[in-house]
Amino acid sequence: MKYSTVIFLLFLRAALAQSPQWTVKDANDWYAKQPWLVGSNYIPAYAVNQLEMWQPDSFDPDRIDMELGWAEGLGMNVMRVFLHDLLWQRDAAGFTKRIDRFLKAADKHKIRIIFVLFDSCWNPFPELGQQAAPKPGVHNPGWVQSPGAAALMDKAQTDRVLEYAKDVVAAFRDDKRVLAWDLWNEPDNTNENRSGEPPNKADLVLRLLPRVFAFARAGLPTQPLTSAVWKGDWSSPAAWTPMERAQLELSDVISFHNYDGPPEFEKRVRWLDALHRPILCTEYMARSNGSTFEGILPVAKQYHVAAINWGLVAGKTQTWWPWDSWAHPYTQREPAVWFHDVFRVDGRPYRLEEVNFIRDTIGRKGKAR
Repeated sequence: MKYSTVIFLLFLRAALAQSPQWTVKDANDWYAKQPWLVGSNYIPAYAVNQLEMWQPDSFDPDRIDMELGWAEGLGMNVMRVFLHDLLWQRDAAGFTKRIDRFLKAADKHKIRIIFVLFDSCWNPFPELGQQAAPKPGVHNPGWVQSPGAAALMDKAQTDRVLEYAKDVVAAFRDDKRVLAWDLWNEPDNTNENRSGEPPNKADLVLRLLPRVFAFARAGLPTQPLTSAVWKGDWSSPAAWTPMERAQLELSDVISFHNYDGPPEFEKRVRWLDALHRPILCTEYMARSNGSTFEGILPVAKQYHVAAINWGLVAGKTQTWWPWDSWAHPYTQREPAVWFHDVFRVDGRPYRLEEVNFIRDTIGRKGKAR
């Protein structure tokens, strides 16, 4: 870490009462108490994005309870779930109650939650209220960034964004139903510079990310903090980008994304293993890209790496379509091979043999039908 960054973080630490970063021993002691963590990135079938999942007019705890029951049936024990700063800004008390209700459903099904606070992926113009219907044939057509481009570029909103990070962590700081906090999803993802992205987006996020860690620690969490590296060469510190350095050096536990086949997945696990901290893969599984449950889960189990795939239930996010559908929407009813997701909207497995493999690999007794 650069000397100037260290000085800046020391200044923040003096200004904010914070939980210290976990030592390597702290992190490994925590991980030794966990089961092998296997689960999905979760958004209910009724929601096109994070806003529709959580807004009071659309929040559906009964549907969530049913879908998490399907995950429990596979033996899954963790879900990664996205929050949004605008929801907290509009009604922090109401949002807190809905988060608590969600956590009650998860706990009922023996599932713990990794909450994601910020996200640099997809639409940079989030708006509260009724969300647009999904565009047919397009992967994740309604997903929105947090903070949006306007808030990211507006220094007057920085304090609000940082206070959200502190306050939401503080609200659930010692809640055992919360496994970890994922502070920023793919922070330097510019979405191939789609329209509306700030030209200096990565620089804006890089300046903000250490402060996000500091403010999250000011919430005094008892759970670990992380932010996943997702591209590039992590083979040695000399190869890290400034963003990767911030993510890897500020995290309590290491997390990463990989949508490639088993050899590449294993190579990246071995790279990160040199940091001697627990490793969580918080995104994987893109069947047509060579990343499958059958290929990845055995490798993750061998290295005791948490394995959290993208997508549990096919719904409004339409993530059964591949990424290239953003440029070329598909016209057929569904692809020959689904990209993401495990269950159809009615709870039937996309592939029966696949869900039975998941159950067998986790060690869940019985078979899906």
